[in-house]
Amino acid sequence: MLHPQARALIDLMAERGVPPTHTLAPPEARALYRDRRAYTQPAAPEVAEVRDLQAAGPHGDIPLRSYRPAGAAPDAVLPVLVYYHGGGWVIGDLDTHDTLCRELANGAGCAVVAVDYRLAPEHRFPAAVDDALAATRWVARHAAELRIDPARLAVGGDSAGGNLAAVVALAARDDTDGGGPLPIVFQLLIYPGVDMRRGHASHQTNGQGYVLTQDTITYFHDHYIDDPAHDADWRASPLLAAGHAGLPPALVITAGYDPLRDEGLDYARALSGAGSRVAHVCFERQIHGFITMGRVLDEANTAVALCAAELRRAFAAPAAR
Repeated sequence: MLHPQARALIDLMAERGVPPTHTLAPPEARALYRDRRAYTQPAAPEVAEVRDLQAAGPHGDIPLRSYRPAGAAPDAVLPVLVYYHGGGWVIGDLDTHDTLCRELANGAGCAVVAVDYRLAPEHRFPAAVDDALAATRWVARHAAELRIDPARLAVGGDSAGGNLAAVVALAARDDTDGGGPLPIVFQLLIYPGVDMRRGHASHQTNGQGYVLTQDTITYFHDHYIDDPAHDADWRASPLLAAGHAGLPPALVITAGYDPLRDEGLDYARALSGAGSRVAHVCFERQIHGFITMGRVLDEANTAVALCAAELRRAFAAPAAR
């Protein structure tokens, strides 16, 4: 059964005539996504420090935002989560996920560096992947300046950002860009999109009526992917990578009323089947995108707390020291 709070949110959006994302041009969709966060997101918690930075990338500079948790000493060397926001590779930015990054920093007691990767259709696949990997390598190289421990570096993201986190973990394992070793100790994959072929059963069963629809998924896909052959590229579909052994431990979160539910589950199975440690938690009564909606969805706060606890555990593990 859909959570009553999720049902109330969906009904309110219909009552107020919130236009579906796929009916808007990308600039309009970005503005709506940014503006509506005030209705669903909790108040942004205070943190010890927020800094806007830039990382050099193959397509130009990449904006970043660095957070240090409340109570952290100025000179403390902290573990770090590099975070890639959701939004179908088309919408979303540092501001849309500012509250979540603050929550994760405080809850996990770690630094968080959010990545404002290039968006489609202005920058199509694999531009977002290139930016995500370049930014992560930049964070590791600038560890001293950022007061972070490069041996305790995690990657994470929601939806499209979960896709990018999974891809960065694969690329780092295989050193596909020739950047050298990039030890990643944990993957935080929040309802990730991992299979561009869009053939899993949940795309049909959850494809209408739960905010993220098949039409909106197609809109995002077609803005990001300009060649159907790219659907089979592991950098677009990490589920289709040749192998999933040797990857960092992961937490995979899915939602019961999400079109992406089944591919997230299959990714967790691929990781565990290859011998990687993975926990999969499905919030059975929730919709795609719920984790940023803690003002109106109580289970969002539960999910944030779970993510923070798993990050703390990963950063405390012997392999992360």
